[in-house]
Amino acid sequence: MRIERPGPVGQRQWTPLTMANAGLAFGLELALLASLCYWGFRTGSGLATRLLLGLGAPALAAVFWGLFLAAGGPRFRQPLGVEIVLKLLALLTGALALHAAGRTTPAVVYAVLVVISVTVEYTVH
Repeated sequence: MRIERPGPVGQRQWTPLTMANAGLAFGLELALLASLCYWGFRTGSGLATRLLLGLGAPALAAVFWGLFLAAGGPRFRQPLGVEIVLKLLALLTGALALHAAGRTTPAVVYAVLVVISVTVEYTVH
């Protein structure tokens, strides 16, 4: 099996599967930010800590995503293997955040969807 770097959106071959996966991937990215926000507001002990974690964690994740994983072209492109690992680690952080906040079932569902989406993104043409 050969894994190719997905091309720019304009050059990608769009099939029903890749279109559905693009929508799923975008939803998972938003869910990452929401899960970090939820975790932060549930974890903090005081108002200041909750605000810092609830707003800071998603902001940090968004900056990381923009620098290394943005679909339109990240600021710092990585080799393909590194990109896949970074994408999995970043998205699976959302599952860890949900689990840490006591939401185990949504965490498992989210993690499974992440693995499926990343697999489809890098293997289906």
